[in-house]
Amino acid sequence: MTDSSFHPSQRTLMGPGPSDVPPRILEALSRPTLGHLDPEFVGLMDETKKLLQYVFMTESELTMPISAPGSAGMEAAFVNLVEPGDKVIVCQNGVFGGRMKENVERCGGTAVMVMDDWGKPVDPAKVEDALKANPDAKVVAFVHAETSTGARSDAKTIVELAHKHDCLAIVDAVTSLAGSELRVDDWGIDAIYSGTQKCLSCVPGISPVSFSERAQHKIANRSSKVQSWFLDMNLIMAYWGGSAKRAYHHTAPVNAMYALHESLLMVKEEGLENSWKRHYENHLALRAGLEAMGLSFIVDEDSRLPQLNSVTIPEGADDAAVRTRLLNEHGLEIGAGLGDLAGKIWRIGLMGYASRHENIIKCLGALDGVLTDMGVNINSGAALPAAEHLMAK
Repeated sequence: MTDSSFHPSQRTLMGPGPSDVPPRILEALSRPTLGHLDPEFVGLMDETKKLLQYVFMTESELTMPISAPGSAGMEAAFVNLVEPGDKVIVCQNGVFGGRMKENVERCGGTAVMVMDDWGKPVDPAKVEDALKANPDAKVVAFVHAETSTGARSDAKTIVELAHKHDCLAIVDAVTSLAGSELRVDDWGIDAIYSGTQKCLSCVPGISPVSFSERAQHKIANRSSKVQSWFLDMNLIMAYWGGSAKRAYHHTAPVNAMYALHESLLMVKEEGLENSWKRHYENHLALRAGLEAMGLSFIVDEDSRLPQLNSVTIPEGADDAAVRTRLLNEHGLEIGAGLGDLAGKIWRIGLMGYASRHENIIKCLGALDGVLTDMGVNINSGAALPAAEHLMAK
C-alpha cells in the first residue's frame, strides 16, 4: 500500500443505495466552504428547508436535514417521541422494522410487534388488531418502503388507524422519498425520516426529517429529557429555525448541504410527480426485461416499489460470483439479499439519477451475459428487446 490520493473506479450503482450521484451535485459539493453561521449559508439553510417541504409535501416548519445518515433520522424520530414506559406498535416486514424495535427498547419503551412475511406489505388489519389489544399504545411505527425487500406498505391507511386510536405515526421513508407517492400532510404523518443517498441521488450522510404539529406538541410536553443531546429537536430547531439569530448547535456538513440543496433543486425542476412517474415507467421497462429473461419478483405487483426491484436468484446461479463479475467486468453494482432473504434474491435499484434508460440497458445486458456465460438456464437474449419495446413508447 502506498500513501497516495484515492481515485475510485467509475461504477454504475444499481443496488439498494447509494445511487449514482450526477455531475451537477458533485460540482456543488466542490464549491468553497462557508462558515456554518455565515449569512449566506443561513440563507441556504432556509432554502433547503423550503425545498424539503416541497418533496415531503408538507408545510411543517419542523422540516430539516439531520447532519447524519438515515439511521440518525430514525433515532431522531424515536428519541424525541418515545419516553420510558411508552408502548409502541412496531410493524416489521423486513430488516428495518427490526431496527425500529431496537430504537423503541433503547428509549425505554415497550415494542408490540406486528409481523408480516418478508416481501409482503404491512397488513393494516393486523395493525388495527394490535391497537385494539393495546389501548394504551402511544405510537405506531412502520416502514413505508422496505429497502430489504422492495415492498411498499399503505402509509395513508396505517396512519389513519394510528390517529383513530390516538397514536402518533412514525414513518420510515428512506427509500420512498422522491421515488414513490408520498404526501406527508395529506396522509397526516407525524414523524418521517429519509436519506439523501436513494432517490434524491445526493451523497450519503444526511437525513431529511419532518415532524407534525401533533409531534411537536408531544416533544414540547415530554416528562423527561430527550435522551440524545445531538438529536434533541428542541435544540436543533434553535439552529435550523426561522429566526434571524441562530443558536450554535453543531457544525453542519456545509459542502454536503450544498449537494443536498442542488439535488432538491433538481427534483423541483423535474417536478415531484414527474419524478414518481419516471421511476415507475423505468421500473416497467426493467421488469419486462427481467421477466423475459426468466427471473421473478418476490413482491406482488400492487405493493412493489418501482425504485427497488427484488428478484429471485435463478437456480444454478452463484449469488456472490455473479455480483462479483458484474462489478469487476461491467462496473455494475447490484444488491444482495439481507436477513431472511440473504442468498435468495438480488435487489436492483432504479433510484434517482440511476433511474435512466441507459442504466436499464446496461444492467440487463450485463446480467444476461454473465448468467449465460456461467451456464445458468435463462432466456438468453430476450431481456433487451422486451425492455426496449417499452422504452420506445
